[in-house]
Amino acid sequence: MNQPSIIQLPKFLDPRGNLSFISEEDQIPFKIARTYWIYDVPGGEVRGAHAYKSLQEFVVALSGSFDVVLHDGKQEHRFHLNRSYYGLYVPKMYWRSMENFSTNSVAMVLADKVYEENEYIRDFETFQSLTK
Repeated sequence: MNQPSIIQLPKFLDPRGNLSFISEEDQIPFKIARTYWIYDVPGGEVRGAHAYKSLQEFVVALSGSFDVVLHDGKQEHRFHLNRSYYGLYVPKMYWRSMENFSTNSVAMVLADKVYEENEYIRDFETFQSLTK
């Protein structure tokens, strides 16, 4: 997979509460090396605003809603996440920002690599030059 895509996760409905899960290399196309979550984002703030050279991610709105804005160097793609039973696959070399967080939203991000600062591209013009 080299295009962003919404992936629906398994969903088990139960009157006591629903259940969904993620299995690496089953629901998502990579092995999970790192998991982190973003929460308590003040109104109007934007998270991310960077790209990864080779890292892939899967983003899920565990609670609330937010937008994931991706740019491939030529075109912007916007995804609204608001259900915990689907998430967004983000391939390498997409500029990613997260915005419009609702109150009490929680974004969970699964990544295929551990944190490495040299994996990040933090300047949009540099990113665009690498996508030509």
